[in-house]
Amino acid sequence: MLDIYRPKNLAGLLPMIVWIHGGTWTEGTKEWVPRQMLDHGYVVAGITYRFSHEAVFPAQIEDCKTAIRWLRAHATEYHIDPDKIGVWGASAGGHLAALLGTSGDIKKLEGTDENSEYSSRVQAVCDFFGPTDFLQMDKHAPPGARLIHDAPDSPESLLIGGAIQDNPAKVALANPITYVSKDSPPFLILHGDRDLFVPVHQSRLLYEALKKLGTDATFHIVEGAGHGWNKLTEVDNIVLKFFDEHLKVHDPIMR
Repeated sequence: MLDIYRPKNLAGLLPMIVWIHGGTWTEGTKEWVPRQMLDHGYVVAGITYRFSHEAVFPAQIEDCKTAIRWLRAHATEYHIDPDKIGVWGASAGGHLAALLGTSGDIKKLEGTDENSEYSSRVQAVCDFFGPTDFLQMDKHAPPGARLIHDAPDSPESLLIGGAIQDNPAKVALANPITYVSKDSPPFLILHGDRDLFVPVHQSRLLYEALKKLGTDATFHIVEGAGHGWNKLTEVDNIVLKFFDEHLKVHDPIMR
């Protein structure tokens, strides 16, 4: 399911930001979305996806891709510019946002629905502290981390349907880095340097993979922040500038 929020003063087709919630792929709600983006001329949507106790991966990314295709199919109805869709997620939602960005129209992750003629590609990705390569999480865990990602009941193991170290092929299928290409959209990646749940190394791996292929990618470390942070003007400004740059129409002379 999804919720759509639109600015009060609509004029033509507007760029869209799709918010993907976190919650270890086991919980969370579409009720919280970055409504502040409405004041800056964006249509905003909050989407849901199946949790790991309902279905294992790739069900989660299939649901996200289904949402993107549905939004494109109904773009005119909801004043959405179908060529200006960005995604933004945190933690598990950051993982799915990054995966949407890198996997494009990868058929084995698309799922099936009545809108299969529409693309699931997105034009910009903002990833807040999302996991990437599950197999490296424990190796780079910071001092004080308590979550054992290699455990058979860890969030990552539950997502893929088995202990991650015993299922490297399934882990690779869920890794956004697997699909990085020169066609990947611009990325903004933010991560706290004191994150005890998702090591900051996870974001660094994605950033390095994107830059290696020449993709437009920015990696911003939020100093002193753990797994998430309170409202920070600095972060809000960085995110707004990123989406404005990549989702809004610019005068070619001024750019």
